[in-house]
Amino acid sequence: MVHKTIIIGSGPAGYTAAIYAARANVQPLMFDGGVGRQELLGAGGQLMLTTDVENYPGFEDGIQGPELMQIMRKQAERFGTEIIAEMITKVDLSQRPFRVWVEEEMYEARTIIVATGASAKWIGLPEERSVRDGGLNGAGISACATCDGFFFRGKEIAVVGGGDTAMEEANYLTRHASRVHVIHRRDTLRASKIMQERAFKNPKINFIWNSAVEKVHDPAQKKVTGLTLKNTVTGELSELDVQGMFVAIGHKPNTELFIGQLEFDENGYVKTRHNVRTTVYGVFAAGDVQDHEYRQAITAAGSGCIAAIEAERLLEAEGDTDILETPTNW
Repeated sequence: MVHKTIIIGSGPAGYTAAIYAARANVQPLMFDGGVGRQELLGAGGQLMLTTDVENYPGFEDGIQGPELMQIMRKQAERFGTEIIAEMITKVDLSQRPFRVWVEEEMYEARTIIVATGASAKWIGLPEERSVRDGGLNGAGISACATCDGFFFRGKEIAVVGGGDTAMEEANYLTRHASRVHVIHRRDTLRASKIMQERAFKNPKINFIWNSAVEKVHDPAQKKVTGLTLKNTVTGELSELDVQGMFVAIGHKPNTELFIGQLEFDENGYVKTRHNVRTTVYGVFAAGDVQDHEYRQAITAAGSGCIAAIEAERLLEAEGDTDILETPTNW
């Protein structure tokens, strides 16, 4: 059986694409990522690590990240999306119909929507696990200032990192926090000069040089109560009293499946034009896998909508005829 559309990945982009595709009678087949492997989060993506989501329209009192993903999933299923709780292990986008595999089992589709998202780079501490796994991710540890900064109003927090992302996050967080401590492993920043200047001029930002986070307190209380720092030069340990920690050492798009098959931009994200069209005719990319700038649930959902509409239009233009050649305006 050749499916009309296969959606690889879930989260706001994947589920929204599924909702729109199913309502257009495209009969999408989604592979939601299953339980995840290694650093990949699996079904629901990064929002599965988020507690309160207060900036997604339609939820006046906010909503838990996992609950929002469950609502989207049920909505996609209600319109007829078939969801397989597995992670795709291989793809062949060299010709249509495209082929994807879960281990040895192969599936074919006329169009593909890539919604595999991106994963925050973490320090590697056990406390960075999700709350449900005994960590503090989503309960004081975050990798998204615009998502979670509001919850730290009037509190002291730490930002780990020394690049542009860390400086941008630190400056943004001073709108909410009483004080922001930037922790960096070296004695100089990697950030651009303009971003450094903005951070140095901000009176609410304090820099802690030559330091790395050794431990986050306290998973037993299910909240961040402080950090143990290790000096990278002397090895000396010290304590920092903060109520939150933002890890800002970058994001990594989940693109391993598509190396050598899709083109990436200079940041490693899937390159798209006309919003969601990849360099392969019939393959669309939506959400954080192609967006390194905004990385919000609402923008991911919007691009998922666009991808589904684009896929439906392509299929409508082709009708029941044999698969056509790539048009010149792709």
